[in-house]
Amino acid sequence: MSRAVLSIGSNIGDRLAHLQSVVDALGERAVAVSAVYSTAPWGGVEQEDFLNAVVVAEDAAFGPRDWLRFGQELEEAAERVRIQRWGPRSLDVDVVTCVSGEGEVRSDDRELILPHPRAHQRAFVLVPWLDVEPEAVLTAEGRRLGIGDWLDELDAAEREGVHRTDLTLAGPKTQGHAEC
Repeated sequence: MSRAVLSIGSNIGDRLAHLQSVVDALGERAVAVSAVYSTAPWGGVEQEDFLNAVVVAEDAAFGPRDWLRFGQELEEAAERVRIQRWGPRSLDVDVVTCVSGEGEVRSDDRELILPHPRAHQRAFVLVPWLDVEPEAVLTAEGRRLGIGDWLDELDAAEREGVHRTDLTLAGPKTQGHAEC
């Protein structure tokens, strides 16, 4: 069994539809879907705000690279163009962490670093993840902390820049909203 935490975001086009496309493609593999949040862009590039969410997915046949390829295929289907680092995008799907039968997958491969090397620094990942897995832990910088603890370590401005919206993603176990 492989369980992945996917951080999804969009700030071009029909942002909500781009996020929903991930949940739709996952189908029954999506075991939890966070609320949708609006966040200012990260990385200093002038652009529109993002919609962000976290999806927890499981698939016995998937390994970490399968989750990566899955996300890349969805980005391509959404016509994502990679012109500028941290620039605007129709869809961004990041594999934050992956757990297999042996536990948390660790990878230093240039193509897929796991756990995601900057997830612990990004409130737009941690806040939605807290919605769906409040007891989750994340390894970063040689430490293994609860995601709430990582969130507490961020600057107040970073945390306060993540705003829950009234928008929802339809999934098998949408958190914080009526069951689908």
